[in-house]
Amino acid sequence: MAPLLELRGITKRFPGVLANDHIDLTLEKGEIHALLGENGAGKTTLMNILYGLYSQDEGDIFVNGNKVTINEPTDAIKAGIGMVHQHFMLIPVFTVTENIMLGEEYVKAGGFLDRKKAAAKITEISDKYNLNVNPDAYVRDLPVGTQQRVEIIKILFREAEILIMDEPSAVLTPQEVDELFKIMRVLVDQGKSIIFITHKLREVMECADRITVIRGGKVIGSTTPKEADTKKLATMMVGRDVQLKIKKTKSDPKETVLNVENLRVMNSQQHLAVDDISFNVRAGEVLGIAGVQGNGQTELVRALTGLLPPTEGKIEILGQDTPQEKPRFITELGSAHIPEDRQKDGLILAFPVADNLILNTYFHEPFSKGITLQFDEIANSGNALVEKFDIRTPSVNTPVSNLSGGNQQKVIVAREFSRPIKLLIASQPTRGLDVGSIEYIHKRLMAKREEGCAILLVSTELDEIIQLSDRIAVMYRGKILDILDAQDATKEVLGLLMAGIKPSDEMKSQAKHEEQIILT
Repeated sequence: MAPLLELRGITKRFPGVLANDHIDLTLEKGEIHALLGENGAGKTTLMNILYGLYSQDEGDIFVNGNKVTINEPTDAIKAGIGMVHQHFMLIPVFTVTENIMLGEEYVKAGGFLDRKKAAAKITEISDKYNLNVNPDAYVRDLPVGTQQRVEIIKILFREAEILIMDEPSAVLTPQEVDELFKIMRVLVDQGKSIIFITHKLREVMECADRITVIRGGKVIGSTTPKEADTKKLATMMVGRDVQLKIKKTKSDPKETVLNVENLRVMNSQQHLAVDDISFNVRAGEVLGIAGVQGNGQTELVRALTGLLPPTEGKIEILGQDTPQEKPRFITELGSAHIPEDRQKDGLILAFPVADNLILNTYFHEPFSKGITLQFDEIANSGNALVEKFDIRTPSVNTPVSNLSGGNQQKVIVAREFSRPIKLLIASQPTRGLDVGSIEYIHKRLMAKREEGCAILLVSTELDEIIQLSDRIAVMYRGKILDILDAQDATKEVLGLLMAGIKPSDEMKSQAKHEEQIILT
């Protein structure tokens, strides 16, 4: 019996890049097939071909044994194929309903859009899969995690038989990821089939029936969770042994670099997002901010970096008051920022790599003399940073939009780390990155800590927070519930705090004892 989906010899070339090199892949009915690989390995390109966003140069696609021609997404949808994209395909000024029904419009008498009927179906899907999305909300007002849920509902709305999920967990909290896995299992139990693109080893071990690893545009091999472990998969992905846990020396914190007192910040809906919090970060230490997405972390970072003025409180960087200062002033003090949304706040996508590497220094020599940019100096600096930070791009003149997510993140890291800094504010620095890129970013962060930089690390990844932090603060509904030494923090204790429950000292001690037993 023919597989539900078969790709034979799919090949795709871009200028200077062989993205897919004669790839063969099958998908059986009722299975979750994980496509695993580094950023830039060719996973998304392959799925964009399947969904009709690109055309293959060579190769064929078969659905239920029949050869199909897919030139555009409407061809894919007719073939029963739907796709949840890594980067949102949503229109910010439209409501959830308008976004989801776009291209699948419900029309009532007189030719008017039947928003009520569409909203009712969206509510039904939302309730059925516990996605908790308001169909009347505007997308621009939704946090990142909720926007991802809208993308998932969009594909469920079209009732596709083959679901392509391209890094759908990249912007979800650990709890939301668990819910996503439940949704995926319900879908396959109902006869749907899923191609699940990811770089996260835990995810494929947890939810996949079959795993295919792609590296450098080629299929390296296929396996199953029962036959593999995370170390084997990491080696297949990267082509070398990967250090999954970064070694960290004991911290020796010095002077206070960042001091925050009684800070209050409003969000875009003018609701209190940061509620009277105080903390400090010292030179040579990492303070991790843990919490479920949407508990004020985004607004906190925006206030600290000058992007959102606080309503009350004090922010001092190296003794300098900064709460009403512009981002350039804060940057010039020696502050660096890795933003939560690299495409929205970290890069100008239409600009080439070289220009993105000098966005916060273009007005300094040697990049500028008076009002004249020195393009040779910009290009020379760009080439040096591309080599030093292993940014994989055909050229420094390539638009940064053409780079993979991991390489876009490397551009930001290269820009922020290539100048003297005293404070690094890193928000979700490894979101959407593969295991090799995560290892790279973590090593860079630890190197900055060793150099005496003060680091504020904001992440929803508990493993990342526990591994890198010296102290951990947990945010819940805009407040800091507790600040713990990292050596005293366990996933159980942090999970309770993230849910708004402050555990007793006895509970903390018991959780630590149980964790030590597990580790030994």
